[in-house]
Amino acid sequence: MIADSPDAFRLAVTRRLSLDLPQMQQDLFGMGATSPLDEGDHTVNEGRPARPAAVLVPVVAREEPTMLLTQRSSDMPDHSGQIAFPGGKIETDDATPLDAALREAEEEIGLARAHVQPLGYLLPFLSRTGYFITPVVALVHPPFELELNPREVTDAFEVPLTFLMDPSNHQKQHREFNGQRRHFYAMPFGERYIWGITAGIIRNLWERLDEAAPADASA
Repeated sequence: MIADSPDAFRLAVTRRLSLDLPQMQQDLFGMGATSPLDEGDHTVNEGRPARPAAVLVPVVAREEPTMLLTQRSSDMPDHSGQIAFPGGKIETDDATPLDAALREAEEEIGLARAHVQPLGYLLPFLSRTGYFITPVVALVHPPFELELNPREVTDAFEVPLTFLMDPSNHQKQHREFNGQRRHFYAMPFGERYIWGITAGIIRNLWERLDEAAPADASA
Protein backbone atom coordinates (compact mmCIF):
# COMPACT_ATOMS: atom_id res chain seq x y z
CA MET A 1 0.00 0.00 0.00
CA ILE A 2 1.26 3.47 -0.93
CA ALA A 3 0.83 4.88 2.60
CA ASP A 4 2.36 1.98 4.54
CA SER A 5 5.96 3.20 4.54
CA PRO A 6 8.11 6.10 3.31
CA ASP A 7 9.78 3.85 0.73
CA ALA A 8 6.44 2.62 -0.65
CA PHE A 9 5.21 6.20 -0.95
CA ARG A 10 8.42 7.43 -2.60
CA LEU A 11 8.39 4.62 -5.16
CA ALA A 12 4.72 5.23 -6.00
CA VAL A 13 5.28 8.96 -6.48
CA THR A 14 8.45 8.67 -8.58
CA ARG A 15 6.76 6.08 -10.83
CA ARG A 16 3.77 8.30 -11.55
CA LEU A 17 4.95 11.89 -11.09
CA SER A 18 7.89 13.92 -12.33
CA LEU A 19 9.78 17.07 -11.41
CA ASP A 20 9.90 18.04 -15.09
CA LEU A 21 7.38 20.83 -15.56
CA PRO A 22 4.80 20.04 -18.23
CA GLN A 23 4.93 22.44 -21.16
CA MET A 24 1.58 23.88 -20.09
CA GLN A 25 3.03 24.91 -16.75
CA GLN A 26 6.22 26.22 -18.33
CA ASP A 27 4.15 28.47 -20.59
CA LEU A 28 2.09 29.81 -17.70
CA PHE A 29 4.86 30.01 -15.08
CA GLY A 30 5.68 33.57 -14.14
CA MET A 31 2.93 35.03 -16.34
CA GLY A 32 -0.46 36.47 -15.50
CA ALA A 33 -2.10 34.23 -18.07
CA THR A 34 -5.82 33.70 -18.33
CA SER A 35 -6.22 29.93 -18.14
CA PRO A 36 -9.11 27.84 -19.48
CA LEU A 37 -8.26 25.00 -17.13
CA ASP A 38 -10.85 23.97 -14.57
CA GLU A 39 -8.82 21.76 -12.23
CA GLY A 40 -9.65 22.36 -8.58
CA ASP A 41 -12.80 23.47 -6.83
CA HIS A 42 -13.42 26.70 -8.73
CA THR A 43 -12.80 28.31 -12.11
CA VAL A 44 -11.15 31.70 -12.57
CA ASN A 45 -13.61 34.24 -13.92
CA GLU A 46 -13.29 34.83 -17.65
CA GLY A 47 -10.78 37.54 -18.36
CA ARG A 48 -9.22 37.61 -14.89
CA PRO A 49 -5.51 36.69 -14.89
CA ALA A 50 -4.48 33.71 -12.79
CA ARG A 51 -1.65 34.44 -10.36
CA PRO A 52 1.01 31.68 -10.21
CA ALA A 53 1.45 30.03 -6.81
CA ALA A 54 2.97 26.85 -5.42
CA VAL A 55 2.43 24.68 -2.36
CA LEU A 56 4.52 21.97 -0.76
CA VAL A 57 2.70 18.66 -0.16
CA PRO A 58 4.98 17.37 2.62
CA VAL A 59 4.81 13.71 3.63
CA VAL A 60 6.86 13.08 6.76
CA ALA A 61 9.01 9.97 6.46
CA ARG A 62 8.05 8.42 9.77
CA GLU A 63 7.69 4.66 10.30
CA GLU A 64 4.00 5.32 9.71
CA PRO A 65 4.05 8.25 7.24
CA THR A 66 2.08 11.42 7.94
CA MET A 67 1.19 14.54 5.99
CA LEU A 68 2.21 17.91 7.42
CA LEU A 69 -0.51 20.57 7.23
CA THR A 70 -0.94 24.09 8.56
CA GLN A 71 -3.72 26.23 10.00
CA ARG A 72 -3.69 29.62 8.31
CA SER A 73 -3.92 32.75 10.40
CA SER A 74 -7.29 34.48 10.58
CA ASP A 75 -5.47 37.66 9.51
CA MET A 76 -4.57 36.27 6.08
CA PRO A 77 -6.43 37.96 3.20
CA ASP A 78 -7.14 34.67 1.33
CA HIS A 79 -8.43 31.41 2.84
CA SER A 80 -8.02 32.79 6.36
CA GLY A 81 -8.28 30.26 9.19
CA GLN A 82 -8.37 27.30 6.80
CA ILE A 83 -6.21 24.19 6.78
CA ALA A 84 -3.62 24.44 4.03
CA PHE A 85 -0.28 23.31 2.70
CA PRO A 86 2.75 25.55 3.15
CA GLY A 87 2.97 27.76 0.09
CA GLY A 88 2.10 31.02 -1.59
CA LYS A 89 2.69 33.26 -4.57
CA ILE A 90 5.54 32.55 -6.95
CA GLU A 91 7.90 35.51 -6.84
CA THR A 92 10.11 36.76 -9.64
CA ASP A 93 13.22 35.41 -7.86
CA ASP A 94 11.78 31.86 -7.80
CA ALA A 95 13.20 29.84 -10.71
CA THR A 96 10.44 27.18 -10.53
CA PRO A 97 7.32 26.33 -8.52
CA LEU A 98 9.55 23.98 -6.51
CA ASP A 99 11.77 26.90 -5.47
CA ALA A 100 8.69 28.88 -4.46
CA ALA A 101 7.25 26.01 -2.42
CA LEU A 102 10.53 25.44 -0.57
CA ARG A 103 10.95 29.16 0.13
CA GLU A 104 7.39 29.53 1.39
CA ALA A 105 7.75 26.46 3.65
CA GLU A 106 10.82 28.04 5.21
CA GLU A 107 9.10 31.40 5.64
CA GLU A 108 5.79 30.07 6.98
CA ILE A 109 6.80 27.21 9.26
CA GLY A 110 10.61 27.25 9.37
CA LEU A 111 10.95 23.93 7.54
CA ALA A 112 14.58 23.81 6.39
CA ARG A 113 14.90 22.65 2.78
CA ALA A 114 17.77 20.34 3.80
CA HIS A 115 15.09 18.02 5.24
CA VAL A 116 12.93 18.09 2.09
CA GLN A 117 13.28 15.54 -0.73
CA PRO A 118 11.17 16.76 -3.70
CA LEU A 119 9.50 13.92 -5.61
CA GLY A 120 7.16 15.31 -8.26
CA TYR A 121 4.55 17.82 -9.41
CA LEU A 122 0.81 17.26 -9.31
CA LEU A 123 -1.47 18.91 -11.85
CA PRO A 124 -2.13 22.56 -11.01
CA PHE A 125 -5.34 23.82 -9.43
CA LEU A 126 -7.23 27.05 -9.98
CA SER A 127 -8.58 28.69 -6.84
CA ARG A 128 -11.74 30.78 -6.61
CA THR A 129 -9.50 33.65 -5.49
CA GLY A 130 -7.59 33.51 -8.78
CA TYR A 131 -4.42 31.56 -7.98
CA PHE A 132 -2.93 28.98 -10.37
CA ILE A 133 -1.48 26.60 -7.77
CA THR A 134 1.20 24.01 -8.55
CA PRO A 135 1.53 21.34 -5.81
CA VAL A 136 4.98 19.83 -5.18
CA VAL A 137 4.96 16.42 -3.49
CA ALA A 138 7.94 15.78 -1.21
CA LEU A 139 9.26 13.57 1.57
CA VAL A 140 10.32 15.36 4.73
CA HIS A 141 13.01 13.55 6.70
CA PRO A 142 12.98 13.90 10.49
CA PRO A 143 14.22 14.99 12.88
CA PHE A 144 13.35 18.58 12.08
CA GLU A 145 12.16 21.62 14.00
CA LEU A 146 9.48 24.08 12.96
CA GLU A 147 9.24 27.78 13.72
CA LEU A 148 5.84 29.18 12.81
CA ASN A 149 5.39 32.66 11.39
CA PRO A 150 2.37 33.80 13.47
CA ARG A 151 1.34 36.37 10.85
CA GLU A 152 0.66 33.54 8.41
CA VAL A 153 0.24 30.30 10.38
CA THR A 154 -1.24 29.57 13.79
CA ASP A 155 -0.55 25.83 13.90
CA ALA A 156 1.19 22.96 12.11
CA PHE A 157 0.14 19.36 12.61
CA GLU A 158 0.42 15.90 11.08
CA VAL A 159 -2.31 13.57 9.82
CA PRO A 160 -1.69 9.84 9.16
CA LEU A 161 -1.17 9.25 5.45
CA THR A 162 -3.21 6.05 5.69
CA PHE A 163 -6.23 8.18 6.66
CA LEU A 164 -5.77 10.65 3.82
CA MET A 165 -5.10 7.96 1.19
CA ASP A 166 -8.27 6.05 2.14
CA PRO A 167 -11.01 7.12 -0.32
CA SER A 168 -13.69 6.20 2.21
CA ASN A 169 -12.57 9.33 4.12
CA HIS A 170 -13.06 11.58 1.07
CA GLN A 171 -16.48 13.20 1.50
CA LYS A 172 -18.09 15.03 -1.43
CA GLN A 173 -19.81 18.13 -0.07
CA HIS A 174 -21.21 21.40 -1.42
CA ARG A 175 -21.91 24.98 -0.42
CA GLU A 176 -23.76 27.90 -1.94
CA PHE A 177 -21.49 30.69 -3.17
CA ASN A 178 -22.84 33.79 -4.91
CA GLY A 179 -26.00 31.91 -5.78
CA GLN A 180 -24.17 28.91 -7.22
CA ARG A 181 -23.63 25.46 -5.75
CA ARG A 182 -19.93 24.62 -5.43
CA HIS A 183 -18.86 21.01 -4.95
CA PHE A 184 -15.68 20.10 -3.09
CA TYR A 185 -14.01 17.32 -1.12
CA ALA A 186 -13.74 17.31 2.67
CA MET A 187 -11.75 15.02 4.95
CA PRO A 188 -12.70 15.77 8.57
CA PHE A 189 -10.07 14.45 10.98
CA GLY A 190 -11.00 14.86 14.64
CA GLU A 191 -11.36 18.59 15.24
CA ARG A 192 -9.65 19.39 11.93
CA TYR A 193 -11.80 20.17 8.90
CA ILE A 194 -9.72 19.60 5.77
CA TRP A 195 -11.61 20.80 2.72
CA GLY A 196 -11.56 22.81 -0.50
CA ILE A 197 -8.33 23.05 -2.46
CA THR A 198 -6.29 21.28 0.24
CA ALA A 199 -8.62 18.29 0.19
CA GLY A 200 -8.77 18.46 -3.60
CA ILE A 201 -4.99 18.23 -3.86
CA ILE A 202 -4.96 15.26 -1.48
CA ARG A 203 -7.70 13.60 -3.53
CA ASN A 204 -5.73 14.22 -6.73
CA LEU A 205 -2.64 12.68 -5.11
CA TRP A 206 -4.63 9.55 -4.24
CA GLU A 207 -6.01 9.35 -7.77
CA ARG A 208 -2.53 9.56 -9.29
CA LEU A 209 -0.98 7.00 -6.96
CA ASP A 210 -3.67 4.42 -6.35
CA GLU A 211 -4.02 1.96 -9.20
CA ALA A 212 -7.57 1.22 -8.07
CA ALA A 213 -8.62 4.88 -8.46
CA PRO A 214 -11.31 5.30 -11.16
CA ALA A 215 -10.02 6.99 -14.30
CA ASP A 216 -12.71 9.71 -14.22
CA ALA A 217 -12.59 10.49 -10.50
CA SER A 218 -11.36 14.06 -10.85
CA ALA A 219 -11.43 16.44 -7.87
